[in-house]
Amino acid sequence: MKNVLIVGEGSYIGTSFARYASSRYNIKTICMKDGKLTDADFSSIDSVLHCAGIAHVAQKKNMRQLYYEINCDLAVNVAEKAKAAGVEQFVFLSSMSVYGDINGVITPETEPKATDFYGGSKLAAEEKLRQLASSVFSICILRPPMVYGFGCKGNFPRLVALAKRLPVFPNVQNRRSMIYIDNLCEFICQAIDNNKSGIHLPQNAEYMNTTELVKIIAQLHGKRMRTTRVFNPLISFLKKFFSPVDKLFGDLVYVKTGNEAEYNVVSFEDGVRVAVLGK
Repeated sequence: MKNVLIVGEGSYIGTSFARYASSRYNIKTICMKDGKLTDADFSSIDSVLHCAGIAHVAQKKNMRQLYYEINCDLAVNVAEKAKAAGVEQFVFLSSMSVYGDINGVITPETEPKATDFYGGSKLAAEEKLRQLASSVFSICILRPPMVYGFGCKGNFPRLVALAKRLPVFPNVQNRRSMIYIDNLCEFICQAIDNNKSGIHLPQNAEYMNTTELVKIIAQLHGKRMRTTRVFNPLISFLKKFFSPVDKLFGDLVYVKTGNEAEYNVVSFEDGVRVAVLGK
């Protein structure tokens, strides 16, 4: 049984992974205090899962340094200590945000072009971490799309709130990649089991359509959501100028690799049900 150290025990993904994989590994967790590594013991650790970071905080100009200190410098510092201690693998939770304001299909050959502090700091960390890789120290970088699950933060809870409040919703035929938290945790387990390295783009086997997702959420709350195409011309116009509108109604997917079923342990609709209702 491998020994896994989770850095960022209070993070959503870190907490979820500790729950999901508790019977598969000997798991230790450490917290981050004031952006500093504390109580770190890398002895006998096989893999480090680095989940610590800053994400859902307003990206004002004066926040740039904090984003890079937490998301980049701290991650590199942890990896350096892990490598020096003889750890075999460092798994880094990056983000789809490294691709910036992009639309359409992302492939493994798509060049990242981060456009905000969050994506930029994650991309900077990736570049520095890859320089630490060696034949005895694997760097595994994950760029998940929107992660959803019960108690998650970010855009998914906003969609839930919209589905509960709005009587009618735009009927838009878009596609977005998402990943349910347990599917991501299973991917991480397989990455650890196989000592994977390189960059990976895990996702659900099914693409998400915003309208269909909102309808499912509404139904789970006992509500019938009416949809209309009346607003579609306005949405198409606003997507060009407002990032939140583009993120909600635009197209952005990872190309499918064909192995999604290997780590998709929960279907899209079952994942949404648990994420919304907690059961």
